[in-house]
Amino acid sequence: MKDDFHLKVVFFRTKNGNEPARIWLKSLRKEDRKIIGEDIKTVQFSWPQGMPLVRKINKDLWEVRSRLSNRVARIFFTLFSNHMVLLHGFIKKSQKTPSSDLETAMRRLNQLREHE
Repeated sequence: MKDDFHLKVVFFRTKNGNEPARIWLKSLRKEDRKIIGEDIKTVQFSWPQGMPLVRKINKDLWEVRSRLSNRVARIFFTLFSNHMVLLHGFIKKSQKTPSSDLETAMRRLNQLREHE
């Protein structure tokens, strides 16, 4: 039987063992977690993906774009080997991605690179 390729989804872990994207996800309503989880699963099992579900932010950074019942969520990720590393998630409140959220994702991406 053919083993289909898929990414392994993991959460970025800080030096003290926290997983900020997991903590953020757990803080959301169950219905919202389910939608975001389904979107991540779609990326996991059918990579590569493009718009409207996935948007490339820069060379090593993408975002999963989830449409919730009354708002929009984003979760930044990078690819590391065959792993989809979830770096940072947030509820989008304006048209433009807040620079603080992008900076958080980039800082975590750089921390990952330091440990390669």
